Amino acid sequence: MFSNSQLTSGQSIPLGESLKSLIRNRLSVFETRAVNEDKLSRAAVAFTIVNVEASDEAAFVLTRRPKHLNRHGGQYALPGGRLDDGESSVEAALRELHEEIGILVAEKDVLGVLDDYRTRSGFIITPVVVWAGPNVTVNPDPIEVAMVFRIPLADLVSPRIPVLESSEDEGRSILSAPIETLGHEVYAPTAAFMYQFREVILFDRQTRVAQFDQPKFAWK
Repeated sequence: MFSNSQLTSGQSIPLGESLKSLIRNRLSVFETRAVNEDKLSRAAVAFTIVNVEASDEAAFVLTRRPKHLNRHGGQYALPGGRLDDGESSVEAALRELHEEIGILVAEKDVLGVLDDYRTRSGFIITPVVVWAGPNVTVNPDPIEVAMVFRIPLADLVSPRIPVLESSEDEGRSILSAPIETLGHEVYAPTAAFMYQFREVILFDRQTRVAQFDQPKFAWK
């Protein structure tokens, strides 16, 4: 297994039980910050660990939403969506993962959660870290998903992450993450989840992301 002190940009991170245990252990001691505001809607996303196809390299699942969608059309996103009545964040993340891209996992495969993130569009999103493991087949719903990517965890190690730009709100910065596999940047809120995963899991840092803003195109 890798040592976070030895991680370098582009270094392959193997998928296996050592990585699974490391993620679970680091999330178990991470003091997650929840946001509780009744006026905001609740949503959850699944940060899903898989393998790069035809490889034992660890990756996570990222989707691109169809351009015709009213909310966040054409944007990159983790599988996820609004909580149904009576659902927990974990239940919603797993349901959306199955509905959007056909990956079916159980609650025992949940390794933990990261910090809640308050969006400009009036949601509180909880990122749920899920272990799907190797040889998972994806079957995207074309109504909700235009493309599915398996992004190597190694992409998150890049020293170019994060990119911070000025926000309209004084004291806040817009967060983005350039992803080599995609060839361009992903913006918050998705970039916030990716960046916090990198910091907490790969570098063992107690980094927070609630202070980072979204670009205007991601507000609706």
